[in-house]
Amino acid sequence: MRRPLSLSLGELQREFPAAEVPATLQCAGNRRDELIRVRPVPGETPWGAGAISHARWRGAPLAAVLGAAGVEEGAAHVAFAGLDRVEKRGEIFPFGGSVPLEKALAADGSVYRTGGVLLAWEMNGEPLPPEHGFPLRVVVPGYIGARSVKWLGSIRVQEAPSDNHYQARAYKLFPPQVGPEDVDWSRGLMLGELSLTSTIGAPGEGEELPAGRATVRGYAMAGGGRTVERVEVTVDGGRSWTVAEHDPAPPGVWTLWQAELDLPPGDHELACRAWDSAANTQPERVEPLWNFKGYMNNAWHRVTLRSR
Repeated sequence: MRRPLSLSLGELQREFPAAEVPATLQCAGNRRDELIRVRPVPGETPWGAGAISHARWRGAPLAAVLGAAGVEEGAAHVAFAGLDRVEKRGEIFPFGGSVPLEKALAADGSVYRTGGVLLAWEMNGEPLPPEHGFPLRVVVPGYIGARSVKWLGSIRVQEAPSDNHYQARAYKLFPPQVGPEDVDWSRGLMLGELSLTSTIGAPGEGEELPAGRATVRGYAMAGGGRTVERVEVTVDGGRSWTVAEHDPAPPGVWTLWQAELDLPPGDHELACRAWDSAANTQPERVEPLWNFKGYMNNAWHRVTLRSR
């Protein structure tokens, strides 16, 4: 940076324009429980489809702060580090991570553009609660939740991605044949943008419903700067699809969808899939997506139920 800054929270609030934006944060391990049913994923939390949350965030656009500090030629990444301390393998360090510079600069000056990175001090009109990063956190719409670093203490602009454990090692994707015993961390895919996903929230797994008209509801989420354009539900393994109704949502924000189905008496498996603004859709099966960290499962979400 040409003009390194040292700012208190009060100075950040006074000297930079505030913006309030909606953003949905999703863990890279969301829906890991489905991968665990394929093969064990030792040492990782068996998240269902609920490792996701939505809020309205208020803070300063990161682009405005970087503009005041000045970005030097050759910079390509913006790295964040929290005030917390983690101990692993005998080392003590903060939680950290980075995003590409172009993501950090997705807003300019006083005009905040949807999808930009925010330095947030409020959540849903209230000061950040401690568990969400009080007094200040990063909010990176469309990226895995780990990039929205909490308890923010420092920001660096640099040539390479962060070398923090949680960027260089913990959040990486490997092929199914690689395990913790033979992993080469340098060869993993560094996680950033979320994958397109959708899930069925109601009815729940194993639920019994009256035969006839049934309402199916869920959420869908696109990654990066893309948006959800269509959500579909099938009751016959994908031979036919019912298009759901959903409200348009900007990048980095989930959409809630609803579909009406006619279910005859019997056992049924419902599945859903989404399509995004780049015409991407979700893979049918979960098995090829298995990885030993249990990340980025975005296969069709399935629910079995019985109608009587």
